[in-house]
Amino acid sequence: MDRIDAMKVFVAAVDEGSLAGAGRKLRRSPAAVSRAIAFLEHHVGAELLHRTTRSLKLSDAGQRYAAACRRILSELEEADISAGGERSVPRGTLTVTAPVVVGEDVLRPVLDAFMTDYPAVSVRLVMLDRTVNLIDEGIDVALRIAHLADSSFIAIKLGEVRRVVAASPGYLAQHPLISEPADLAKHQIIAMTHFGLDSWSFPPAAKSKIARAVQFTPRLVVNTVRAAVASASEGHGVTRLFSYHIAEEIRDGRLQILLAGDEHPPLPVHLLAPQGRFDVPKVRAFVDFATPRLKRYFERLSREASKAGAIRSRRGRVSAE
Repeated sequence: MDRIDAMKVFVAAVDEGSLAGAGRKLRRSPAAVSRAIAFLEHHVGAELLHRTTRSLKLSDAGQRYAAACRRILSELEEADISAGGERSVPRGTLTVTAPVVVGEDVLRPVLDAFMTDYPAVSVRLVMLDRTVNLIDEGIDVALRIAHLADSSFIAIKLGEVRRVVAASPGYLAQHPLISEPADLAKHQIIAMTHFGLDSWSFPPAAKSKIARAVQFTPRLVVNTVRAAVASASEGHGVTRLFSYHIAEEIRDGRLQILLAGDEHPPLPVHLLAPQGRFDVPKVRAFVDFATPRLKRYFERLSREASKAGAIRSRRGRVSAE
């Protein structure tokens, strides 16, 4: 059996989460998929997958081997493209990763439009709220919201997002005025793990170098953005999220940005790819297609969030200044 072909089957099984899924994706029988996996396990002398009737899980050896397979297959694809030169056209499967909400609401529509224009390209969108190792996990392009460490990756800046505190006008009308971070200690807080479960930090006050921290006991703790947005929109408390999480709610007045003058500096948004991947036609085509569309989105988001930040809550009413 061809080892490269077996590696493709193995990676497909990992990506699809089952041998049957790999068979459907590659249009092969379950028996053919099982033979390919068994061939690799015999070759390396270790079990790569723990199989059950409903799912499969990578062994420790399988995790290492899957990362190596992705690198090898990626390098082979680049070699084929390099040899093909200008005759190469965008084709194959493009793997993109992004945080969950921005992947669903922002990146997914761009990918739909891209696939319409490039029918020979299929897309695997991996949405995870964690930092993904692009090489080990076989990612072509990542949308990343963070300050980037120095690396050999190529990055294209798309814009910035703010970390904002927000509540509904209804909630603000019935609770004490929030004019500085310390006021939050008097309020019902809707907290999320990665935005602070029992405290929120803020930049130093004027003429100070000491960052401010507000301690609180949250009224509600959730582990998804959508739950925090929904609860805050319905008037159950104050939450802290990224500006793109609540763009629609700000636009239609269900939420209001607070403490705009006390925010941390915004975080940059980039498209990120490993060195060499931008030369792959499908990657280059996607980056050229997506970059202007995503830049327009984040520019509009910044304008709307800045405008919304100028509206401040008053006890019993909301006014524009």
